[in-house]
Amino acid sequence: MSVAIPAPSHLFSPFTQRSVTFPNRIACSPMCQYSAIDGLASDWHLVHLGARAIGGAGTVITEANAVSPEGRISPGDLGIWSDDHIPALTRITKFLREHGAVPGTQLAHAGRKASMPRGWEKPVAIPASEGGWDNVVAPSAERYSAEFPLPHELDRAGMDKILADFAAAAKRAAAAGFLLVEIHAAHGYLTHEFLSPLSNKRTDEYGGSLTNRARFPLEIVRAVRSSFPADLPVWIRISATDWVEGGLTVDESIEFSKLLKAESIDLIDCSSGGLDHRQQIPIGSGYQVAFAERIRREVGIATGAVGMITEPAQADQIIRTGQADVVLLARELLRDPYWPLRAAERLHQPGSWPKQYERAANGKVERRQPLVG
Repeated sequence: MSVAIPAPSHLFSPFTQRSVTFPNRIACSPMCQYSAIDGLASDWHLVHLGARAIGGAGTVITEANAVSPEGRISPGDLGIWSDDHIPALTRITKFLREHGAVPGTQLAHAGRKASMPRGWEKPVAIPASEGGWDNVVAPSAERYSAEFPLPHELDRAGMDKILADFAAAAKRAAAAGFLLVEIHAAHGYLTHEFLSPLSNKRTDEYGGSLTNRARFPLEIVRAVRSSFPADLPVWIRISATDWVEGGLTVDESIEFSKLLKAESIDLIDCSSGGLDHRQQIPIGSGYQVAFAERIRREVGIATGAVGMITEPAQADQIIRTGQADVVLLARELLRDPYWPLRAAERLHQPGSWPKQYERAANGKVERRQPLVG
């Protein structure tokens, strides 16, 4: 039976989950930057994420933050597998909070899509001799494609290590000042690999039926939820469908979402695809919003909509009509970090430019204090 949850008022209305109040419904989606060394956040991450906070996004989420070295997509991925990563991340969360954004991080393990080059480089597996790693793992020994490494099938010891890695990462995230963590269970990475019958060929209690395929993802959820402060929210990003015949379906994702709700997940970030190179995705304006709407309506849980959301009126309509509780922007915030502030102006909603930019943003010219040096 579906459970209705109240529709929010508009894009710039605040909302509260646990002890955290988000100032608006706009979130900066996790976007891989491939600019870390040994997992350490750099000035690039500070400026990239900080600009989105200054630009008015109510929530700013880091890129996929690897819970272990072998869980990275590439050698340039951000990491949270060591206490050494905490100081640089703390610098970022402090800046985000100072500029009005809720700081979040996405906890991730790349699974069989690990040990690959940075996003702008030729997609061919990096051998250990050239800076990659041999201990690539997955639910089954099935590679993503010929260009990707052949993974080792996880045994119980390997799965227990991953659970411990996620738990430790959640504790480090709290220590670094993040007020939100999102579990990455989408785009063909490890947690998604367990969920999909295309990548999970196991014959034990972790393979076969959806109940079995969801078993390890739910263990990850429990590890994170029990390790992150109870008064702070935990989100999860899912791929609602694989867009491939025989793959994960929207109906299955709805059933999985019911299990997530029972595990006290606070919001489901609804993306899709990324698991199988045969996918046929009908990309277009707001092409994934229907997933967020259906899960929200049928499960009675907060959702986030992502994917080709570009116009303020479009984003506002998603919120006003109760299709989702949050819109997550990626490419549009790369094109314009100040999209939220411009959207507020166009929608006649409150928005506050930084004092350093205010005169220029408002078109004011004052002779007594020129804007240029």
